[in-house]
Amino acid sequence: MMTRIIGAIGWLGFAAVLGALAIRFGYPAKAEYGSYLAYAGLVCLLIYILGQWRDIAKMFTGRQARYGTLTGVSVLIVLGILVAINYIGARQNKRWDLTANKQFSLSDQSRSVLQKLESPLSVMVFAQEKDFQPFKDRLKDYEYTSSKVTIEYVDPDKKPAIASQNQVQAYGTIVFKYKDRSSRITTDTEQEITTAIIKVVQGTAKKVYFTSGHSEKDATSAQRDGYKGIADALGRENYTIDKVVLAQTGSVPDDASLVIVAGPKTAYLPEEIEALRKYLGKNGKLLLELDPPDKADSPPQTALIALAHDWGIDVGNDIIFDGSSSSPTIAIVANYQSHAITQSLRDLTGYPLARSVTAVPGGVNGHTAQGFAETGPRSMAKADVKGILSSGKVSPELGAGDKQGPLTVAAAVSAPAQAADKPGDASGPKPETRVVVYGDSDFAANFALGISGNQDLFMNTIGWLSQQENLISIRPKDPSDRRVNMTAAQSNSVIFLSLLFIPAIVFGAGVYNWWRRR
Repeated sequence: MMTRIIGAIGWLGFAAVLGALAIRFGYPAKAEYGSYLAYAGLVCLLIYILGQWRDIAKMFTGRQARYGTLTGVSVLIVLGILVAINYIGARQNKRWDLTANKQFSLSDQSRSVLQKLESPLSVMVFAQEKDFQPFKDRLKDYEYTSSKVTIEYVDPDKKPAIASQNQVQAYGTIVFKYKDRSSRITTDTEQEITTAIIKVVQGTAKKVYFTSGHSEKDATSAQRDGYKGIADALGRENYTIDKVVLAQTGSVPDDASLVIVAGPKTAYLPEEIEALRKYLGKNGKLLLELDPPDKADSPPQTALIALAHDWGIDVGNDIIFDGSSSSPTIAIVANYQSHAITQSLRDLTGYPLARSVTAVPGGVNGHTAQGFAETGPRSMAKADVKGILSSGKVSPELGAGDKQGPLTVAAAVSAPAQAADKPGDASGPKPETRVVVYGDSDFAANFALGISGNQDLFMNTIGWLSQQENLISIRPKDPSDRRVNMTAAQSNSVIFLSLLFIPAIVFGAGVYNWWRRR
């Protein structure tokens, strides 16, 4: 009778352990019940083992003692290895993301933002309990990356008061709290989560002004040569966008964090240049994107080129042609000099119809610039711009005034601020005047953002200009489409191989071995 009871306890313990495993992998939201079942099952199994101690002892007597001992030791060693692996795994978060765009790993930008948190960041996820797991899968890397991040999961149906306090109106809302600020989103993509963290950490958005009135790139245009893609990217990093016509205002607005001159096609007026000079004299941040002429009779940007020279940057009167590019008018850059803007950039960048931009040796007026994007040795800068634009032909040989690559297409310079209308934030970086000049504006246009590194380079430039170095990094990438398209015949071939041919080979090998051993 006692033997039957102990046997029943053993089977009950076995069933409890199986139930615990089923809950652990099938119903993670009920994990606490799985733990109770696991403990109960282990207790039952222990009782069973103690009740069968005589039978177990027989395994170690007689002729089978040695084999039983070896078997027991082997089992203990395997269990010890498994316990050690699980112990290390529970304390070391190490994964390998083999996807093309690293879609299951935090981007460099997300890690940079988290690692530079100065105060605790509270994250509250409001969703039904059964929907917690997808959020946990997404947010656990944020919590692991920074000890300042704490995450709480709240079911608004069970805790309506907390949901009401946080103004939650929909399931799937994530609330971020940093110092005395808060923000919320209703999506769980890395890009949106990191954007929300940037906004709540920075607080006030920075104002970016695009100059207008000279056929510059339009930040609201979704056309091929528009800047809407870049404007959207700026919005995701807590910048607000506006336009300014300097000929009308006479000065740069006081709330400008930086000014962008993106590919003007007509000459700037002297009063507009003076407005930019005054702005740079007061902690100003300026991005100049100066294209080469697109027509033989296009007016040269003499005044803006002179402004760039005053800051130690020479803008070449030439057009770059790149023999390494599939389209010679697109200059390809894969070599980046050491600079904060390009510190994490490894991807190619492309510049459609660009001109050379070089740092003046020794500097100008105490301003020493540095080039940071360089084309390859098969590129050349052709100086006969009017001849090329008139004839549409390019000589492959170097002519008078031509330059052989490598050639720089971008340069940057900074200088301590000379004056300021208002004191800067004592806890923030020391105010500086910063200028970046590109020999092209099309690299950031909608049609060119598909070139692998173009958007990251532009956004890194804005981060450096606005003195937000924590935003200089590689941003989250959208998952690429990895589907394989097959014809009906190819699909049938795959089915034949996987369901018939390969199993037939395995079966045949088994029959052959059986026949040979008869």
